[in-house]
Amino acid sequence: MSPEEPTKSLNFIEEIVEEHNRSGRFEQRVHTRFPPEPNGYLHIGHAKSICLNFGLAQKYGGKFNLRFDDTNPTTEEQEYVDSIREDVRWIGADWQGREFFASDYFDQLYDWAEKLIRDGKAFVCDLTTEEMSQYRGDIKGGKESPYRNRSVEENLDLFQRMKAGEFPDGAKTLRAKIDVNHPNFHLRDPVMYRILHAHHHRTGNKWCIYPMYDYAHGESDSIERITHSICTLEFEVHRPLYDWYVQSLGIYAPQQIEFARLNLTYTVLSKRRLIQLVTDNHVSGWDDPRMPTISGVRRRGYTPEAMRKFCDRIGIAKFNALIDISWLEDALREDLNKKAPRMMGVLKPLKVVIENFPEGEPDELEAVNNPEDASAGTRKLPFSKVLYIEQDDFREDPPKDYFRLAPGREVRLRYAYFVKCVSLVKDEAGNVVEIRCTYDPATRGGNAPDGRKVKGTIHWVSADHAIDAEVRLYDHLFAKTDPDDAPEGETYIDNLNPKSLEVLTGCKLEPALVSAKVGDRFQFERLGYFCVDRDTTAGKLVFNRSVTLRDTWAKMEKKKGK
Repeated sequence: MSPEEPTKSLNFIEEIVEEHNRSGRFEQRVHTRFPPEPNGYLHIGHAKSICLNFGLAQKYGGKFNLRFDDTNPTTEEQEYVDSIREDVRWIGADWQGREFFASDYFDQLYDWAEKLIRDGKAFVCDLTTEEMSQYRGDIKGGKESPYRNRSVEENLDLFQRMKAGEFPDGAKTLRAKIDVNHPNFHLRDPVMYRILHAHHHRTGNKWCIYPMYDYAHGESDSIERITHSICTLEFEVHRPLYDWYVQSLGIYAPQQIEFARLNLTYTVLSKRRLIQLVTDNHVSGWDDPRMPTISGVRRRGYTPEAMRKFCDRIGIAKFNALIDISWLEDALREDLNKKAPRMMGVLKPLKVVIENFPEGEPDELEAVNNPEDASAGTRKLPFSKVLYIEQDDFREDPPKDYFRLAPGREVRLRYAYFVKCVSLVKDEAGNVVEIRCTYDPATRGGNAPDGRKVKGTIHWVSADHAIDAEVRLYDHLFAKTDPDDAPEGETYIDNLNPKSLEVLTGCKLEPALVSAKVGDRFQFERLGYFCVDRDTTAGKLVFNRSVTLRDTWAKMEKKKGK
């Protein structure tokens, strides 16, 4: 840490950890875990949890587990297990071989369930889900299940027969016997086990009863000797139930701590909603670059360093808040600004002919690869009589404060020469299809020996040397900052942004990009940061725009509604 850099204050979870270390509660141990359910792809909110849990273990010299809470075989798949591993590894969290599954503990969880039955703290219930909901009651209280007072012997017999597969799905459940009038509904005799005759991705058909998440979660933490069981705020009301199970079983007790989940503008992070976006074909898949999944942002071109920086900047809070997505975009800009090579790319080409440039005698100019990194060096950039510039970099009738190319105006071509527009070529519809210019040979490199100045600098590509590419311009998936801001009768789906993807073909890129590989990231000067997409083939380059640059003129035009 440099002398000028202020000491970063502790967040509230770090304060709890340090107090535990001082008091010796966990013998100065810090052991955290990331416990996803393998029923979907991870999203940016999970990245926050990964960074928090792994970061605590790193900071305090502790351990970090990756555990899959795989207690629902009807929704879990090996595909999700594989993707979660890849995503956690990509973020930079190393579980050092400590990979576990709740299903590893099914035998132990079953034995503990039998113990609770023997202790008179659990019973087999025949109520249906709907009937249970009715019996649970309202804020005034509930009423006991008619099966609540079965004998220990009968409950054990029925539970063992449930395990043996004698009953169909939904016929019976095992419930904890706590308090049907408890003000916390989660403690009103919650279900511990349900019957599911379903194939499990790891245990196969060994089991036909499966523990509920609320029962398996805390006990799994206990088995793994987790010290700090960190959850998002929605699990705060579940904590008394976790504690009840641990205390009733008399087993090791971790400390559960809740923090605020991530909420981003223009984004939904509900797993159910993300599944709907995929299954209803609103996006191309889980790794669609518009998706807030980790695989989606990775494909879009985000870096793990940017994700970690973002998570660090937004911090850890006790109360839910809405984070502007610009925080995420700025983290990527900052990271790529330091490391991404600069390249020339023209996305919407307009032909330029330099009338006084010699035919068939291309020039070779020197271009800086990254002004933020001197070690990145320079490259050769071919220049010829015919060029391409962006259509937006020319105006036949320029407004005030527009300093790019226009009739009679001189601009600088980046790393090249001053050029001046002397005439136009239009098609039958009156659209400008070609600009005729002259260049000043004395301005090679971008400066005039006579000291004259130009206000505009634009990028370009040599037509004789350009390579073609497809470029996908991504915007927010939703048109409103709050996707749920929909009138009556509509849903968040109605707020999908119809302009979230624009596919451009026939884009012209400088020849150095011909060797770009899938995943490579670049800054296209004046346009933004771009990443080579996995759809790239030997004969076709495909780039995704990861994030734009800050464009003052574009903002001005948008504001004016032009």
